[in-house]
Formats: sequence, C-alpha cells, structure tokens
Amino acid sequence: MKVLKYPLIFIFSLVLLNAQEHKISTKILEKLKNQNTVDVLLYLKHQSNLSGLNSDWSKEQKGQYVYQQLIQTAQTYQINIIEKLNSLGLSFKSFYIINAIHTQLNKEQIIELARMIEIDRILYDENYTVEPTLDQTALQLQSRGPNVTWGIQRIGADLVWNLGYEGQGVTVAGEDTGYRWDLPGIKSKYRGWNGTSVDHNYNWHDGVHKISPLSSDSLNPCGLSLKEPCDDHGHGSHTMGTMTGRTDDEWYGIAPKAKWIGCRNMERGNGAPSTYIECFEFFLAPTDLDGNNPKPELAPHVINNSWYCSKDEGCDTSNFKLMQQVIINLRKAGIVVVVSAGNDGQSCGTIANPPAMFEESFVVGSFAINDTISNFSSIGPVKIDGSNRIKPNVVAPGSDVVSQVLDGSFQAWNGTSMAGPHVAGLVALIISANPSLAGKVEVIEDIIEMTARYQESNTTCDSFQNNAIPNHVYGFGRIQADAAVRRAIILKAEDEQKIKFGLSISPNPASQNILIKTTKEHQSQTLQIFNLLGTLIYEKPIFNETTNLDISHLIPSAYVIKIKNTNAQLVWIKE
Repeated sequence: MKVLKYPLIFIFSLVLLNAQEHKISTKILEKLKNQNTVDVLLYLKHQSNLSGLNSDWSKEQKGQYVYQQLIQTAQTYQINIIEKLNSLGLSFKSFYIINAIHTQLNKEQIIELARMIEIDRILYDENYTVEPTLDQTALQLQSRGPNVTWGIQRIGADLVWNLGYEGQGVTVAGEDTGYRWDLPGIKSKYRGWNGTSVDHNYNWHDGVHKISPLSSDSLNPCGLSLKEPCDDHGHGSHTMGTMTGRTDDEWYGIAPKAKWIGCRNMERGNGAPSTYIECFEFFLAPTDLDGNNPKPELAPHVINNSWYCSKDEGCDTSNFKLMQQVIINLRKAGIVVVVSAGNDGQSCGTIANPPAMFEESFVVGSFAINDTISNFSSIGPVKIDGSNRIKPNVVAPGSDVVSQVLDGSFQAWNGTSMAGPHVAGLVALIISANPSLAGKVEVIEDIIEMTARYQESNTTCDSFQNNAIPNHVYGFGRIQADAAVRRAIILKAEDEQKIKFGLSISPNPASQNILIKTTKEHQSQTLQIFNLLGTLIYEKPIFNETTNLDISHLIPSAYVIKIKNTNAQLVWIKE
C-alpha cells in the first residue's frame, strides 16, 4: 500500500492540472518551462452589464453610469481573489474597466487560482510594441516663416479654424510612449498648465512600472512610475503635436485650442496588456497622482492610440475578448477610441492586430500628399477572427507629417501612427462646433465617415468590391474636416429647430429619401419645400407625425422645408 501512495498523489496532481489547464493561456505554460514566475492577468467570469445606459444621456451622465457599474462589479466579484492573493503574500493591481487583476505567479499559484470559480481565464501579460515610425528623419525643417502643414490644408482643418472652431472646450487624450508636456507647441494646451503653474493631478498617469524585457538595457531615460509627464521615445510627443500643436512659426495641430491629457503605456515603445488597461482605466475616470479620488467627469472626449500588439508578440484569441471589452466600455462612457491601422502594407487582411481589428475601434489608415494610400498603410478586410469586417473606417494624412520631437525641432515622420491623431483632432473640431455631440460616439463617427471623400480601392481582395463604400483600402475615404464640421453645425441647427418648432429631418444630407417628423400640433398643416432661390417646388398636407418623401429626382443642392403659416423651418442637403 505504501508503494502505491506516492504515484496516486502524483496522478491526482496531474488530473487537477489537466482539469484547470483550459483556463490557463498556453503562453503561460510555455514560459513556465524556462522561468519560475510569469506576469498574468486574471480575467473574471462576471463582467458588467451596461444595458441600462441611455444613449440620450450627456457625456458626463454616461461616464458616471459606466464608472459606477464597472467599479461595483469589480468590488463585488474580486473579493475572494484579492483575499487569496493577500494570503499568498503577493502584490497585485486590480482593474475595473475590465474585471481583471494583474499579478505575478509561479506554477503552483497559477494552478491554485485556476480552481477558483470566479476566474474565467488566466492570461499571459504579453508585450506590446509601438507602431513603427518609418523614415523618421525624412525631413528636418529649418527656420522659416509661418507654415500650415499639407495635411491640415488637405483635409480643410484651416477652413474650420476660419469659422472659429479650433477644438476649444474639448479634451483629447493619448496613450503612448509618454509626452514632453513643456514643448513650446503643446505646453499651453496641456490641461494641467494654467499659464503660470502646473498641476499634473487628473491630467497625467504613468502605466509603466518596470523595464520591459524587450528593451535593450535597464536605463529608461525618464524613469518609472512618474508623477509628471515624460516621453522616453519621442513617438508620443510627435502624435500629440499633430492633435494640438501650434507655434508662431508652425501651425501643425488639427485642434490647437483643445486641451490634452496623457498616459504612458509603453516603456521605450514596449508595453503589455496591463499597461494598456491601466491607461484606458485612467482615461475613463482620471485620478490624482496617487491613483485615488477618480473623477469620471474629467474623462477626455477622444483617445488616440498609435500602437498595436502583433501576433509575433503573443497576442492571440486568448486575450482578444479582454482588450475588445475595454474599448466597448469606453465607447459606452461616451469616449471616441481612435486607433491607427498598422504599417504592414497593401496585402489583403494586414489589419490583423489588436486594437485595430475590433469593430468598436475607429480605425485610421494613411494617405500621402498625392491623395493615394500610403504604401505602408495596412488594409482590410479583417480575416484573423473570421469576421471579414471592412476596416479601416477612414484614411488621413500619414506620410511626411510634420510635428515636434523631443529637442523641440520639427520632423516629418511616416506611419499610420501619424494619421490617427488627425482624426482625434477632427473629433475635437466637431465637438467644438456642436458641443451637444459630446459623448455621442456613433453620431461623431458617422459624421466623419459620411463626409469623407470617397476613393476606390486599388487592391483587389477576394470577392470584395473595389468600388464599395466603404472598401477595404480607404474605408469611407479621405477625411474632410470642413465637410464634417459643416455637418455638425447642421445637426446643431436641426436640434435647435426641433426643440423650438417640433420639426426634424433624417437623414441629412440625403440622396434618395427623407423622413420628416412633426408634432401633433402640425397635423392638418401644409408641408412646403423651397429651393435656395425661394421657389416653391413641393407642397403637401400633413396627415401624420411622420412623412416619407422621395427626393431622388431633385438636383444636389440645399433646400428649405417649412410648415406653412408657421415659423417652423429646416435646411437640408440633397447629395
């Protein structure tokens, strides 16, 4: 009997391991063959149900609701796991933006935690890397007179400025390699700077707490767990300049009167899911410098993400769900999530990495000064998850994009990293033109897509049509800031008129049909349509609260709809 005792225990241990192995990432098991401990993310089964969110709420209301629901879920379902980690004497970080916990475990601890019913998966904390910037020394600008960059001119952002909209009242955010906050072009736009003193609370967070194993040495030029912004690479500062930058000599930021906040999620270009989540969580509800007293009302309107995680670095189906849920939660909180498409070129399906592969990410490819797709810009469709969804959403200037680097000089860099900030800046322009759009993520994204300048695909992929709208190379097309802001202004006027007169039209612009909604008080009145010369071209009695009209026969132009003998009227555009 004694002879059989030890083999039975050994077999029982193997059975326990095999029974729980489905919870454990294969990457963890591979790493444990050569090292004693690994960084992991404990992903819990119970995730927040945000179905009670009202799409008509303000951005502040959405942010408060999402924050409260997420924090309550984390506090409720992480109790037993936190007690276990404390009993094991382990340090850890609890997340609420996604119900998960980051810690470092050995093999025995992983097996023990895998038995806990609260845990859905134990994921390896894979490395992320900054999206490579191509030919970053392509152009070194010398002293010269004031200049507006080609990208700003091409998308018509300067025309928007002429209307008085420069991003004022809007906060943009970026998670990247950090930011040199006191660069002349972006210092006055930093939300922590009031013109005489600086306060980094609620405006900066560092998600980097250790040297990445992918770095060449252990000497980070900024340090770790920083209490003030610093950029250990230069990539982040360049992208923030494209969003908000302006000096007397160089006008290079899309929204130069927007305020910005930042978070470092990569150590010299290398990050991990835990640093990614930590920065997103900070943006959902910014905290003081000690990570306390979160204030969701200080969340940004848009977040720029010029980075990706590749399959070569271990990102796979085991962590797709986790990263995607983070973006879903941010969108529900009223925050636009802008993501660069990647720089893997013009082969079909090269948009294949998180977070660009997700439906919920607003993905941006790059076009060059000749208005064609940049040769490095990744294209769709997204094949890696079998969805075949069309990405990117749009394209923006990404070749030879001029912005500031760490020494204060100006360089033109190439990459979809440079294209994404153009769209983040455009979001700021749209909201500054129509503040009621703050928090309305889908409406903002629709405006950008519907006003983009269509371009046919130059790459054939399977059965996908090159002339489709959207297509797998250009998405909906090249962004047009002036058209997007005009659309936002029209919506503002429509909202004001709807409130005042009880009259609305959708869609606007339209090409085939429009739906006109009126109040009961307008029934038995007469609906009239006039061209811009004031000529009556249509008249019809109103019998119902909704009226469908076929407008396909009308020439593209602006028209005025009125309710006869009242002050109710709206302007709409036939495309």
